[in-house]
Amino acid sequence: MPGEETTFHAVFNHAEAGLWFVIALILAFRGRRQRPWRLLLPVAFVVFGASDLIEAQTGAWWEPWWLFVMKAACVLVFVLAWRAYRRQGRPHG
Repeated sequence: MPGEETTFHAVFNHAEAGLWFVIALILAFRGRRQRPWRLLLPVAFVVFGASDLIEAQTGAWWEPWWLFVMKAACVLVFVLAWRAYRRQGRPHG
């Protein structure tokens, strides 16, 4: 039934948003090192979580168009931070 799918979709997106918010908190508290992404990465996870809350309302990650742009920008930050992390190596301590 369509109502059940929508409800599942909304619940899943809310749970996913909670996960991104928790990751943002962990990164914010553990990101005290002088890494270039230490502030940008937690913010990107918060924005990504917020985009999931919006997606729960709209029912699609690509509508409205700016939601897709918001998610794509976050994914770009994630990829660039991962790439920088791999190049610099794991921090000591």
